[in-house]
Amino acid sequence: MKVNNNNRVAIKMAIALILGLVVGIGCLLLRENLMANGNADAWTKINNILFQDISAEGATSALGIFYIIGQLFVNSLQLIIVPMVFTSIALAMCKISDTKKLGRISFKTISGFLVTSFFALALAGIIGFIIKNLGLFTANVDNVTAQVGVASSTNPLLVIVNVIPNNIISVFSKNSEVLAVVFIAVVTGLCINNLGDKIKVLKTVLEEVNSIITVFLTFVITKFGPIAIFVLITRTFAIYGVENLKPALVYVVVTIITLLLFLVFGYAIFVAVGARLNPFKFVKKIGKVALFGFSTSSSAATLPLNTKTTTEELGVDKDIASFILPLGMTVNMNGTAIMQVIATIFIASSAGYDVTIGNIVVISLIALIASVGTPAAPGAGAIILFTVLSGMGYNNDGAILAYSLILAINRPIEMLVTSLNVVGDAATSVVVAKSEGMLDEKVYNAD
Repeated sequence: MKVNNNNRVAIKMAIALILGLVVGIGCLLLRENLMANGNADAWTKINNILFQDISAEGATSALGIFYIIGQLFVNSLQLIIVPMVFTSIALAMCKISDTKKLGRISFKTISGFLVTSFFALALAGIIGFIIKNLGLFTANVDNVTAQVGVASSTNPLLVIVNVIPNNIISVFSKNSEVLAVVFIAVVTGLCINNLGDKIKVLKTVLEEVNSIITVFLTFVITKFGPIAIFVLITRTFAIYGVENLKPALVYVVVTIITLLLFLVFGYAIFVAVGARLNPFKFVKKIGKVALFGFSTSSSAATLPLNTKTTTEELGVDKDIASFILPLGMTVNMNGTAIMQVIATIFIASSAGYDVTIGNIVVISLIALIASVGTPAAPGAGAIILFTVLSGMGYNNDGAILAYSLILAINRPIEMLVTSLNVVGDAATSVVVAKSEGMLDEKVYNAD
């Protein structure tokens, strides 16, 4: 019965996605038609009523119905990110009494992340290099203006320093410090484990909070998920605009194809080879997680559904999923890394830089490190891209203009990037769980 309910939710989400695409593209075409015929005021009125970001400057009188509905849903998921990550990881650490086993699971998890990252970066580098040599990675950036401010450059190694926070309260007050929350949760769980029966009340509190989160999560996703997907997809296409896509269509197409290749085939092969399981079962069941990630463009907002699907439909032990998925959300960013490699090659080529195979190797390494520090939030990958450009010294006027172009057109790519990121976490969970004998194959193989 549980599987049937999950299938119904997946079907509703798929229908919502299709309807969102149809209505969104219809709104996009309406916008283009009104703009072309001198009726910009008419579109402005429609946009203010339905799609306008009411938090933006000058939007004090806008209704923004679709924006409000979508933001309420995303906020309701982001609301539970920190408590869910903390309680789930802390409880997972409590239940692993064998320290050797914990070390083994951690090693396998990081190894899985690195293996998939290596092949993802290799694929991105090879495709990017081929397209660049074909002379297709060029864009006229002379008249491009930035739609958002250029991000400031930071040292990617700060990610390591920030793992251990200097203020525990500030870490729990925002969603941007998830890696630090993971560290605190691991330490807390191991300490509770070490103290044994001396710590009973705190463990009970963690279990009860985790149960509350699960009930809340199930309600939000099953009741409001399909509506939210329709609203988010429709709004994305309605506000996008064809004029933003034309200058860098090749970049968009190449990146999307690369992401789709790794999403559909890369992880399926990883599960088939690494876990010796039927990859088609994995692809079928993880589909709604990919759709949800695509709709929200946020790994953090997708974490609750990913956890539910990985444990209840893929048969991964809850302790394994509770450890790997939150960790993967912060450090396993294959989709982000692919996007950054191809985007950097595109920007460098457009700005007149010579990009060699050696350059691409260095770009890939910097992208891997930078992607680890990418916040699990919409649009974050394109902002962190500036770190990669700075690391390579691609900072002339042409590069800055091309970077601004990426910021303008990157929304559909960011959506697919999120799908790749969250599916990768689930795939690693399956492989590690199978190797530890902590995967229920009956659940995994069930229809």
